[in-house]
Amino acid sequence: MALNLDRRHFLGLAGAGAGAAALAACGGPSTGAATATSGAADIDFSGVKAAASIDFWTNHPGKSQDVEKAIIGKFQAKFPEIQVNLVTAGANYEEIAQKFQTSQAAKSDLPGLLVLSDVWWFRYYTNGNIIPLDGLIKQLDIKVDDFQKSLVADYRYADKQWALPYGRSTPLFYYNKDHFKAAGLPDRAPKTWQEFGEWAPKLKASSDAQYAYIYPALAGYAGWTLQNNLWAWGGSWSNGWDFNCDSTESVAALQWAQDSIFKDKWAGVSSKEAADDFAAGITSTTISSTGSLLGVLKSAKFNVGVGFLPGGPKNESGVCPTGGAGLGIPSGASKEVQLAAATFLKFMTEPENTAAFSAATGYMPTRVSADMGSVLAKTPQIKTAMDQLAETRVQDNARVFLPGADQEMAKSAAKILTQQGDVKATMSELRATLEGIYTKDVKPKLRS
Repeated sequence: MALNLDRRHFLGLAGAGAGAAALAACGGPSTGAATATSGAADIDFSGVKAAASIDFWTNHPGKSQDVEKAIIGKFQAKFPEIQVNLVTAGANYEEIAQKFQTSQAAKSDLPGLLVLSDVWWFRYYTNGNIIPLDGLIKQLDIKVDDFQKSLVADYRYADKQWALPYGRSTPLFYYNKDHFKAAGLPDRAPKTWQEFGEWAPKLKASSDAQYAYIYPALAGYAGWTLQNNLWAWGGSWSNGWDFNCDSTESVAALQWAQDSIFKDKWAGVSSKEAADDFAAGITSTTISSTGSLLGVLKSAKFNVGVGFLPGGPKNESGVCPTGGAGLGIPSGASKEVQLAAATFLKFMTEPENTAAFSAATGYMPTRVSADMGSVLAKTPQIKTAMDQLAETRVQDNARVFLPGADQEMAKSAAKILTQQGDVKATMSELRATLEGIYTKDVKPKLRS
């Protein structure tokens, strides 16, 4: 089999039997070696009566517990025959995954609906742990065409819809408008990193911030956000299954980042949360999730600006990765529970509730017809995130499909950005590691 499979071809093969372990994006619970059941026909729900009660497992992304409770309250008023129990299933996506895996093994206490992140849902899919939603979408007349195309398409593979988008985010470029004004800079995000390289010394000289820019914390963020830099220079972690993180373009991108810290001395690396560092005035700019927007606006004592991610010498657009979470229905639940869960899923993702969720969290509205007028009047910055959707790009296979790769990327980024390690040598070591993971854990799962 050729190694330059495109992502959709690979996913089709995964549907034919690739194990979940082959596609783990980062550390977490083992999902075993069960094969995917993606080729199964739509489930027939004719004659099925919705269950009287379901559990909704969530980690309350974007501190959304209050708005989730409010939406459930509205649902109960409209569907009093279906009780929805809000369950805090973990503090983050990994903890939900661990809890879900435990329930799978015990074959008990399964939720009716659960939150699954961009890098976890596919593991559930390959294990046959979630059902295709197509039959329920048709039966309940869920308006899939009204969802933001790039967001709903993230969960559509092997000609089936495996989840619907929920708390969806992209990285945003955050900047301190007051610092920009003092430095005599235009009130906008830089179009390219080269342009920002010209601005940074002025920012550093005219403000009392420690940094002109701070890179996001490497653990959990390096693999995600540095795709922006790599793509801007024409590089990537991988191109299909060609691991090119040590290509001339990729090395140039990361060398530029290293120079911004050690040579030019206007950038730093966040130790925990870049959005908090930015809001505290430690840095004039950073990149952070759209899910951090409302928190930053609330905490910052200055005028906050947001913009698209900068491009680079090779690509000035299409350099923003998608991210966030969706909602799926477990295959191990009864048909009655699945139908009740789908009824709630439809309600949860209606335009009005999408707008309310976005207003409360800063996540992007997932429905095109959502009336965001009042939300944008109060928080106009959200529109920037919405507009950037057209510029998003599917994440590299190496990050989202190789088990443990995200941690390896973080280690390599730390060596480069905090220890001033040799970029080419570090990236060559990373490439060998990624190829080893592919050869051992992924290639054997692919059918020729």
